[in-house]
Order: sequence, then structure tokens, then C-alpha cells
Amino acid sequence: MRSLRRAWRLRAARLALLVLAGVAVLAVAGGALSPYDPLAQDTANMLQGPGAAHWLGTDYLGRDVLSRLLSGTGLSVAGALEAVGAAMALGILPGLASVWLGRGVEWTALRAVDALMTLPFTVFAIAVVGALGNGMHQAMLALGVLFAPLFFRVTRAAALGLKQAQYVEAAELVGASRWWILRVHIWGKILPTVAVTTAQAVGQALLVVASLTFLGLGVQPPAPTWGGMLAADLGFLAQQPWAPLLPAAVIMITVGALNVLADAIRDSGAATEPPRDVPAAAPAASAGPIGRDEPVPDLRAAVQEPRTSRKEQADAAVPVA
Repeated sequence: MRSLRRAWRLRAARLALLVLAGVAVLAVAGGALSPYDPLAQDTANMLQGPGAAHWLGTDYLGRDVLSRLLSGTGLSVAGALEAVGAAMALGILPGLASVWLGRGVEWTALRAVDALMTLPFTVFAIAVVGALGNGMHQAMLALGVLFAPLFFRVTRAAALGLKQAQYVEAAELVGASRWWILRVHIWGKILPTVAVTTAQAVGQALLVVASLTFLGLGVQPPAPTWGGMLAADLGFLAQQPWAPLLPAAVIMITVGALNVLADAIRDSGAATEPPRDVPAAAPAASAGPIGRDEPVPDLRAAVQEPRTSRKEQADAAVPVA
């Protein structure tokens, strides 16, 4: 949590959090803030430009673009969060277990992760949707499975570095349980790393969700999504060449804010702090350098042994009557 507080001091982090807070508000209350019904069609006002009635114009069915953009924020963000949440559940716990539960669990987890990393995102998602049905939860579960190796490797690398720490070994010697060690000593140390990975993964998940909805997977039309709006606008570039820029700009701004926040958390966590258990070094005896305020002691007399003659040594060895 100290890394998160230090990240808040950076201007870039505050700006990124402000943008993400706005996106979160739109994701929760975007439907209520929409001036029109995002599904209502008005064939008399198709492909209209921005104006007083429709601030961002209308699409090929006369639907208000601003209303669809606001309403589509919730589905896009919810899909990305669902995928990342599934990835965290499938990646963090096995990553910690591979470090603490022996060689068998470690070997099995590593082989499973290597197998998942060879699968392409889009092809695997299409296969899962084709097998389980074209639904939002099926597609996001597929993305969560493919994002899980990222959290697994990050968590495992952080836990391996902390397992050999002296305070962890001391806790094991006094009989502390593994759960207590993980909860008290390990989780707090790897939390900044997990936070950085989560911010980056949410940005990547937003791009993948937009790609899937662009192809019509996960969320089916006419439900508004950023990727679905982008796909629909590409068919009418001759009438509205600027229309695809609106959902693309929202995607770019959101993903950019997440990447900036991840960089800020990583940069703030890179600054090392002195350990609390190690006392500070004692101050020097004099305010200035040696030789200015007090003479330099002659250390040669302290380290040299006294030299005596053989006669003196023999007289010292004879006992006195």
C-alpha cells in the first residue's frame, strides 16, 4: 500500500486516476446519463452529423451515437474486469502454490502454464464461444484462462524472491503456518507487483474485448459496445469518415490511462526504503572530518606487538624465589 500512496503523489498517476474515475462513473451510470434510448431507431435522421439534438450525430439506423457510447461503456469495462478477475483467480493462487507446495505441484503448474501460453487469444476465444455458445461470460472466461499465465509468472517470481528472506525462514523455524506466512509476510510484498500487472492486464483485456465485439463475439448486436460501434461505423466511411474515431478515441484514452497508472505504480515501488528493523547508523563523534576538530589517533601502536630482547624473555621465564 505504500507504493500506491507514493504513486498518488505523481501528477501522471493522479491524471490517470481521474480519467479512470470518469470511465468508472460512465460504466456504472452511463445508461442513466444517456440522453436517448441507445436502441431506439429513427430512420428519418440516419447518418446525421453532430448538432443540437444529437451532439455526436446518429448512426446508420438513426440511433444517437452519444447514448450508445455512454451505454456501451458498462459492457466493455465489465467484460474486461470479468476476464481479469478470472485470470487473477486462476493465476495468483497457483503461482503461490507452486512455490510452497512442493516439486510435484510446481512441475504440473509450469507445464500447464507453458501449454496455455502457446494458444492465441482470438482463436481460443472463438473456439470456446463456438463450443459453449456466443455469450459474454463464455468469451470472458476464455480470456481469463489465457491471461492467467501472466499473473502466474509474476506472482511466482515475486514469491520465489521472498521465500529465501531471513524473516520468512525465521517464521518457519518458530513454527508459523504457511497460510500465516503468506498472509503476513508475502502478500503485502507482492501486492504492488500484482497491482501493476492488473492495470496492464485490464488495458490489454479492453483491447481484446473490443476485438471480439468487433467480430460480433461475446456481446451480440444491437447491444452497444465500443468494438461493436467501431465495426458498424466502418461500413459508412463515405458518409461519416469521422464516426469510427469516437469509439477508437475512448478505447485509446482508457487503455492509455491504465498504462500510465501501471507505470506510476511501478516507478513508485522502485524506490527502496530503509528497513524498519535495522537501526540507523550512529552519528560521527565529531561534526567535521577527522583531523579538523581532533587529532588522528596513531593506530600503529595498538596493532604492533611489543618487541623484547631474548635476555628479557629469559629473565621473565625464570621464577622468582
